[in-house]
Amino acid sequence: MQRSAPVDPTKMGVGKGIAVLTSGGDAQGMNAAVRATVRVGIYTGAKVYFVHEGYQGLVDGGDNIRQATWESVSMMLQLGGTVIGSARCQDFRSKEGRAKAACNLVKLGITNLCVIGGDGSLTGANEFRNEWSELLQILLKAGKITAEEAKCSSHLNIVGMVGSIDNDFCGTDMTIGTDSALHRIMEVVDAITTTAQSHQRAFILEVMGRHCGYLALVTALACGADWVFIPEMPPDEGWEDHLCRRLTYQRSIGNRLNVIIVAEGALDRHGKPITCDIIKNLVTKKLGFDTRATILGHVQRGGTPSAFDRILGSRMGVEAVMALLEATPDTPACVVSLSGNMAVRLPLMECVQVTKEVTKAMAEGRFEEAVKLRGKSFENNWNTYKLLAHVTSNINIAIMNVGAPCAGMNAAVRSAVRIGILQGHSMLAVHDGFDGLAHGTIEPMTWGYVGGWTGKGGSNLGTKRSLPASMIEEISLNIAKYNIHALVIIGGFEAFVGGLELVTAREKYEELCIPLVVIPATVSNNIPGSDFSIGADTALNTITTTCDRIKQSAAGTKRRVFIIETMGGYCGYLATMAGLAAGADAAYIYEERVGIHDLETNVEHLLEKMKTTVKRGLILRNEKCNANYTTDFIFNLYSEEGKGVFDCRKNVLGHMQQGGTPTPFDRNFGTKMGAKAVLWLTEKLKECYRHGRIFANTPDSACVLGMKKRAMIFQPLSDLKEDTDSEHRIPKTQWWLKLRPILKILAKYKIIDGILCLLKVDRAFFPF
Repeated sequence: MQRSAPVDPTKMGVGKGIAVLTSGGDAQGMNAAVRATVRVGIYTGAKVYFVHEGYQGLVDGGDNIRQATWESVSMMLQLGGTVIGSARCQDFRSKEGRAKAACNLVKLGITNLCVIGGDGSLTGANEFRNEWSELLQILLKAGKITAEEAKCSSHLNIVGMVGSIDNDFCGTDMTIGTDSALHRIMEVVDAITTTAQSHQRAFILEVMGRHCGYLALVTALACGADWVFIPEMPPDEGWEDHLCRRLTYQRSIGNRLNVIIVAEGALDRHGKPITCDIIKNLVTKKLGFDTRATILGHVQRGGTPSAFDRILGSRMGVEAVMALLEATPDTPACVVSLSGNMAVRLPLMECVQVTKEVTKAMAEGRFEEAVKLRGKSFENNWNTYKLLAHVTSNINIAIMNVGAPCAGMNAAVRSAVRIGILQGHSMLAVHDGFDGLAHGTIEPMTWGYVGGWTGKGGSNLGTKRSLPASMIEEISLNIAKYNIHALVIIGGFEAFVGGLELVTAREKYEELCIPLVVIPATVSNNIPGSDFSIGADTALNTITTTCDRIKQSAAGTKRRVFIIETMGGYCGYLATMAGLAAGADAAYIYEERVGIHDLETNVEHLLEKMKTTVKRGLILRNEKCNANYTTDFIFNLYSEEGKGVFDCRKNVLGHMQQGGTPTPFDRNFGTKMGAKAVLWLTEKLKECYRHGRIFANTPDSACVLGMKKRAMIFQPLSDLKEDTDSEHRIPKTQWWLKLRPILKILAKYKIIDGILCLLKVDRAFFPF
C-alpha cells in the first residue's frame, strides 16, 4: 500500500474514538483481540471504549459504553470467553434500536467500530454503517444530536474480526476460538481413549458445528477416528453397513476401541439428522459392541485460550486498529483474516456472501462444491481423512526420526505408514535415527503397528542426534540389504543436515540415489524451507501455560518480575511467540541483538510499571540469545536494579517443552505432512524408475516438505542450503520476526519504527 508521507504512529489516532464490542457466541481468544485493540488504539493516541454486552450495550448506552485504559485490559490474555460480555440483541435489528446506538456513539465522538463475532454480527455492523447517514438525519430531526455533532460524526468506519469456534467463516484460514475448542475436544478424546481401551468399547463423540464440520473433521484426523459425520459431506447410501464393516475390521486387527466423531449438524443424503443415539443403536444392535455416546456441548467454548488463539487475536486486533485509522469515507467495511501466516484485510460482505454460498450448496445437495467453498485447508483435511480412514510391484519406504523428540512426530509416522500401505508399499521402521539405519535396527510396520500413535508425544521409533557422514558406508550397505527404495526423515536441524550429507554422498555411493524427503519436526521451528515445524505449537502452549501460572503467582505477591528461559537454540521463535501469547514485557532473542542499553530500557520500563496497578513483570530469554547476557546475569542485573521496587525470580523450563501430548494443530499438521510426503515419494519413484531399478540423483529428488504461507511445498535440500546459517542452525530469513514490534507495542514501549514496519506489511494477498 503506497503512502505519500511518513506518519507519526503515536499521533494517528489523536481526536478519534474507537469502540470495541463482542457479539454472538463467545470464543476463547476474544479477550486477546480486545486487549490488542485497546492497547494499540491508546498507543496511537485514540480514545478507546468498551461496549459491554455486545449490540445490546450499544443500544442501551450509559455505563455499557466505558472508556478503556491500558491497565483495564491487563490479565485478560489467559481468560476464556469475553470479559466485556456478549448478548443476542433484538433491539438492534430495528431501525429505532440502531438509531439509539448511533446516538450513543455520536455523543461520545466514536466514529470507529470494531466488531468481534460471527457472520451475523458482522453483517449487522455493515448494515449499521450503510445507513449511518440516514440515522444521523433521524437523530437531527428528533433533536437528539446537534448539527455540529452530526458533522463531526459524518461517517462510521467498521472493521470485523471473526470470533467463532466453528471456523465457519469463509475468507480466513482460522477464526478466533477454533484452535482452543480443538484443545478442549482433544483433552476429552484422550481421556475417553484410555477408558475405552480398558473395556474394548466404541465411543461416539458429538462436537459443535451445526452448519460446519471443521471441528469434527480435524478431531477425526487428530485422533485417528474410524468415521466422521459432517454436514458438508453426508455419507453415501448404505453407510450403516459400511460403518459396521469398518468397525469389525478394526477389531479384527487388534484395535481395542473404536472412535466415531459426529458434528451436531450431520445429515444423511435425504436431509435427516444423524445423531449419536442413531449411531449407538446401530452399532449396539448390529455388532453387539459395548458403545457409549458423549455430547460435549458448551465445554468446547470454555477454558483458557490456546497460544495460537492468543497470538491470532492479538495480531487481528493490531491490524483492525490500523484498518480503522487508515480508512476513509469511501473505504468499504473489511474483515481482518488469517491467510497463511499473514493478517490481511478482506471485503467484509464478499466473505459473508461466500459463507452463505456454502450453506446454499449444502441445502441444494451440491456437497462436493460445499467442501471446495470451505477453502483449500478444509478440502485438504477431507481428502486426507478419506485416504487414512479406508483400508484398500512392491516398494519399500523407510521412516526414521532424527534429532530431539517432539510432540507430533508419531502422528506424522502413522500417517506416512498408512498412506504408504494404501499405495501398495511396504513400510519399514528405522529405530534410533541414522544410528539405526547404520546398525540395521529396521523392521516392517503394518497398519495396526501405528494404531493409536496420533495422540502420543515423543518418538515411538526412537531418535538420536547422530549425523550420517561418519557411517555412510554402513548406511549404504543396509539400504541395499533391506532393499530400501525411498526414505522419510522426520526431525529437526539434524534431519536437514543429515539429508544434505546423504545427497552429497550420492556421488560415491549409488545406493543413496533414492528419493528422500525431510519433514520438519522440532520445537525450535528452525528448519529452512518451512514457516512451521511439527512440535513447535505444543512447546509454545506448554510455555504459555507455565507463564500463565507464573503470572498468577506474581499477581498474588505483587512487585515481582519473572525471568523465563526457553528452548530454541539460536532460534527465537518460541521466546517471541510465547511473549506474544503470555503478554511478556520483553523477549530476548539471538536474531535481535541485545545490548546494555536494551537491558537498561527494560529495567526502567518495569520500574515505571510498578507504579501502576499492574505490579508484575515477565521477561522471556531464548537459551542462546547472548553468550554473555546469560539468564543468571539478567536475573542478577534485574535483582540489583530493582532493589526496593521489585524482586526477581527465574525459571529454566528445560525439557518439559519437548514433552506432553501433541496439540490438535501438531496432530493435524503431522498427519497431513506424513500423507503428503509419501504421496510425493510415490510419484517421484515412478519418475526415477529406470531399467528395472530406482535411480534418483537430481536435486529435486531430495526435498524438504515445508509449510509456506498457505501451501505445503517441496523444496530441494541443495537449494535451501543458501538460505541457511549453518553455524547458528537457523534460516537466514524468518517470517515471525515481523511480529516483534507487536510484542513491544502491547507491552507499552514507544517504538516509532516498529509500528511503521507494521504499516508496510504487504496486505495485498487475497485468497479469493
